[in-house]
Amino acid sequence: MPPPQALILARQKGLDLVEISPTAVPPVCRIMDYGKYQYQEQKRAREAKRHQKVIEVKEIKFRPKVDEHDYQFKKHHIERFIEEGDKVKATIFFRGREMAHPEIGHRILMRLIKDLEDVAMAETMPRQEGNQMHTILTGKKGQPKAAAKPKAEMPETVNKE
Repeated sequence: MPPPQALILARQKGLDLVEISPTAVPPVCRIMDYGKYQYQEQKRAREAKRHQKVIEVKEIKFRPKVDEHDYQFKKHHIERFIEEGDKVKATIFFRGREMAHPEIGHRILMRLIKDLEDVAMAETMPRQEGNQMHTILTGKKGQPKAAAKPKAEMPETVNKE
């Protein structure tokens, strides 16, 4: 129908005439409540934003003289972060004379990559920038998320008072 006639029809119903496809021949219009339409679009956008997962980059710092227990402890933290869907930046911090032996830090990061190869992969290989050497680890594609994986139950502790 011609635009003036459609506009009169829309005003009679108390609605708006909204152009849907201006490039079509003839242009396509719809009679609707435009304010309600905008509100529903904003509501859909908010809902989509609420359900998206923001990937954070967590950082774990090591030293070249890291003890075995400390290494294992930090490795378990990295595993947990990756299962939660975050990326992890593993950093070796060198001080003083430790700067003369970057191969020690490189060995630690390569060991970490090898130890975590079943849950994570290295996004970047170890590289040195100033007095720090770092690598970024991400979860493997197709890996089940933490919610789908059953967690091991912790034994209950009994307080003796």
